Amino acid sequence: MEVRSISRYIRQSPKKVRIVLDKIRGKKVGYALDYLHFSPLKASYVAEKTIRSAVANLMQLKESANLDPDSFIIKEAFADGGPHLKRFRAASMGRISRINKPTSHLTIIISDDS
Repeated sequence: MEVRSISRYIRQSPKKVRIVLDKIRGKKVGYALDYLHFSPLKASYVAEKTIRSAVANLMQLKESANLDPDSFIIKEAFADGGPHLKRFRAASMGRISRINKPTSHLTIIISDDS
């Protein structure tokens, strides 16, 4: 059985989030949570919260007391681009320069072994 968890409007570019997701894709949930908890990267905090949400969703759906969350596998993990926050700052000779602040949407799909 598969369960999906989505985090939207993360204030980080999808390229930086994908660096973290490449490390945990296809791994067991226990390993991924350990890796993310001790990783210094900003995206690892959001990814850890999303994985924990997906595990809770799967545990709620199965409603079995004999489930081990460490046996779940991260089947898919990807980050899509969200809307850009468009900001401006002063430039030389009275002009303005545009600053794009990207956001991303994080999707994690976990499945149990059965």
